[in-house]
Amino acid sequence: MEHLPDLELASTSGGKKEPQKIFMSPESMPKIAKIQLVSSHPEVYEPCDDSFLLVDALLADRSNIINQNPKFCLEIGCGSGYVITSLALILSQYCPWTQFYATDINLHATHTTLQTSANHGVHVEVVATDIASSLQKRLQKSIDVLVINPPYVPTPEDEVGADGIVASWAGGFKGRLVIDRILNVVNELLSVNGLIYMVALSENDPYDICQVMKEKGFGSKIALQRSTEEERLCVIKFWREKETSEDGERADNASSLNGWLGKVPFLNSLRKKGTENDSR
Repeated sequence: MEHLPDLELASTSGGKKEPQKIFMSPESMPKIAKIQLVSSHPEVYEPCDDSFLLVDALLADRSNIINQNPKFCLEIGCGSGYVITSLALILSQYCPWTQFYATDINLHATHTTLQTSANHGVHVEVVATDIASSLQKRLQKSIDVLVINPPYVPTPEDEVGADGIVASWAGGFKGRLVIDRILNVVNELLSVNGLIYMVALSENDPYDICQVMKEKGFGSKIALQRSTEEERLCVIKFWREKETSEDGERADNASSLNGWLGKVPFLNSLRKKGTENDSR
């Protein structure tokens, strides 16, 4: 029988947290949302390469997520509900106390997400709102896991926030209009040890996004990247920067940012271009 990766859980007993090894048999591997159970609507973005990449990033980092003992998880821009439902299923075995929230500006998307989560037997509180404006006070500084698949496609600015499905991809100049608005409010939402997982396109300039977040006090790394025939995507992971972390797993700081990004070819080329422009 093939040995699958162990999953580490932090002990809640007194003193320093000790990792507990849990053997993951094929039967106990985390489940994710099934496409055949994902609800749909003509005006709602269906699961696609970016959705699958984001869920794969959550699966790959699930031990770190579980070690946070998350109480509140939020998806901004939930669309069909595939991602937030998958996150709920991933955490269900180890964090049954976690509460899940999702927002979307598209009313059809909120209904679709509710149906998708119900089809999988998980509960998600879904709110029709711009980014998270209706939940900011209620969930202030309490979100432990924030997942974002934003409208990242470069488009004319008048398409941003349009009715229906267009709002799910229209990102304005460089695809950054909605991304930057979201990043301006995450500090008010994220808990002390909270984690952010956000999809970005190469045209969004992920290196600059990381630099912007660095100035806001966040560390970052490329959690996962994938290229298709049409686009080059990555998932950026953010966390509140500090010298050391309780479990020693996120002691990364600004000095290692370039090291992470340097391993990503398309991001490295963006960084070099920026350096060349600065020297002119």
